[in-house]
Amino acid sequence: IHYRSLVGSFFTGGNERLRTDRTAEWVLSLSDPRLKFITQENQGSAAARNRGIAIAQGTYIALFDADDIWELTKLEKQAHFLDAHSSIGLVDTSVVLIDEAGKSTGKVVTSKAEGHVWKHLVQFQPVCSCDSTPLIRRECFDTVGLFDQDLMFLEDLDWWIRLASHYQFGAIKEPLVKYRQHSGSKSTNCQETLQAFHKIIEKAFESAPTELLYLRDRGYGRVNLYLAWKALSNKDYNQVKQFCTSAIAHYPQLQRSWEYTRLNLALELMRRFGDRTYEKLRSLTRTFRSFASG
Repeated sequence: IHYRSLVGSFFTGGNERLRTDRTAEWVLSLSDPRLKFITQENQGSAAARNRGIAIAQGTYIALFDADDIWELTKLEKQAHFLDAHSSIGLVDTSVVLIDEAGKSTGKVVTSKAEGHVWKHLVQFQPVCSCDSTPLIRRECFDTVGLFDQDLMFLEDLDWWIRLASHYQFGAIKEPLVKYRQHSGSKSTNCQETLQAFHKIIEKAFESAPTELLYLRDRGYGRVNLYLAWKALSNKDYNQVKQFCTSAIAHYPQLQRSWEYTRLNLALELMRRFGDRTYEKLRSLTRTFRSFASG
C-alpha cells in the first residue's frame, strides 16, 4: 500500500488473541518504521480503539478489526476522497461478506454513509458497512471525543451519532473490505444491548428539536426488531415475541415492513419444521447466492 496509507495505528483489544493467532510474532517481524505495535490487557474494544487513537499521529484514522481484510487500494482511495471533500468527516466503503475460510458468500453490503446521517442513525438504520470500513479525520475525535468505554455494546453507534451531529459522512460505493462472518460467534446479549441503546438514544435526544422527537420511538422500534432476530438465533422464542411486541408498540408501521414479515416467516418455519430444517434452508440460500455471484 502506498500514498499516505499508514494513517493510524493497528491495535487489538487483549493479549489472549495475540498468544493464539501469532499476530504479535507476525507484526514484530516487519521492519517498516511507520508501524507501532502496542498491547494492553483486554478492556473491551472501546478502550483498545481509544488507546490506538491517542497514539496515532496521522491526519486520518482507520479502524481495523480482527479477521477482516482490506483491499490494497482502500486507504489510498479514501484519503483521496477526504482530501477532495473538506466538509466530510468520515468516508465509508461497501463490503463483501466472506465465510470463515475467506470465501465470498456472494453478498455485498453497500454503504449508506452519505450526507447528513444523524436521522438515520438514531432510527437504528445501518449507515457504515462495518467497523473496519471508515476512514476518519483525526480532528473529528478532538471535536466529539473518543469511544465511550462504559458501553459494552453499540459503542460504535454512539460515536457515529455524535460524529453525525457535527459532520457529514461520505461513501465510496465499492467493496474495499472483506468482512468475515463466524458461525460460532458469541450470541448477542439482547437485554444489555437494549440497555446500551437506551443510554445512547436518550443522550442523543437531550438537545434535539421537538419536531424530531418522533424519531426516538422509531429507533426503539427498529432496535427491538433487530433484537427479535437475535433472540431467534438464540432460539429464545418467548423473547422473540416480547421484542416483536415492543417493536410494534413503539413503531406500528413496522408491521408492514419486509423485515417484520420475514421474521415471522422464519419463526413459523422453525416452529413447524424445527431448527435444523431452517438452518439447512438458510445454508442452501447462502450457497446459491455465492454460486450466483461467481
